[in-house]
Amino acid sequence: MKIGSAGVMKLAEMICGDEPFVFFPYRSSSYLTRFFIGLDLDYVHDGSTRRVWVTEVLNELNNKQSIQESMPSIEMVKTIEYLLHPDHFLFNENVNRERAIEAVTACLKTYDLTIATQSNGIAKVSPAHGEFISTAFKTVPTEKLISFKPSVFNVPEKSQNKKLVSVMMPFSSAFGGTYTAIKNVTDYMDLECLRADDIWDNSTFIQDIFDLIYCAEVIVVDFTGRNPNVMYETGIAHTLGKTVIPITQSIDDIPSDLGHHRALKYLPNEQGYKDLSNELYKRLKVIFQQEI
Repeated sequence: MKIGSAGVMKLAEMICGDEPFVFFPYRSSSYLTRFFIGLDLDYVHDGSTRRVWVTEVLNELNNKQSIQESMPSIEMVKTIEYLLHPDHFLFNENVNRERAIEAVTACLKTYDLTIATQSNGIAKVSPAHGEFISTAFKTVPTEKLISFKPSVFNVPEKSQNKKLVSVMMPFSSAFGGTYTAIKNVTDYMDLECLRADDIWDNSTFIQDIFDLIYCAEVIVVDFTGRNPNVMYETGIAHTLGKTVIPITQSIDDIPSDLGHHRALKYLPNEQGYKDLSNELYKRLKVIFQQEI
């Protein structure tokens, strides 16, 4: 998919910081060259009219091959995202990043695209009809962006909860100590922790489970006993691109297909639960520090 000529012209004006997009950084000839060098693109301004030259560069990037029909070329996507990088809006009272994001979003709307802002503030171009729900997302040249519509579940209207840790484990009183050990950590870290029996929002139990996985930032799964429901829920979490933390009382309970994922092994006793809390805290601390 290609951006139309009107859209390319507007983006060129934004890169230049020209009217009517004066809330973008103004870029003179040398700074236009620096802009594209920052993208590892070998374009040097030749002294011609700035916006005309930038339009020509964008047209060249726009004509490059796209890896997905609903998205522009990788080079075009990277340019748009770089245009909105927070670093360009630092220490300059004449610019306004919020207005800049709104302007780019309005420009892309015609092409069924939008801007999705990650928790770290980085802007990403995405299909307007989709939403990035994976724990982490970044554009990589070899990566395909996909959207999907499940037939078994309903996509919840709830927002993503960046502080939610969802727990998938067998429904048995034998795992009460395990769940308490997990909640002790999330309470200490001021995070939310839920498992399916904590809620009753839908008429079907499996929909509540899907909602928990869909909205959560991290999924803790207990493979102890090779519970088939936990296996199924783990597959959903992996498919949605969520960060999954496997725990188990026996490494032998982890299927061979998941053997490459590091698991936290624990014993079902007082000291074992304390050890689980300590190890889980270390893991969650790393994950949530990366999200800040």
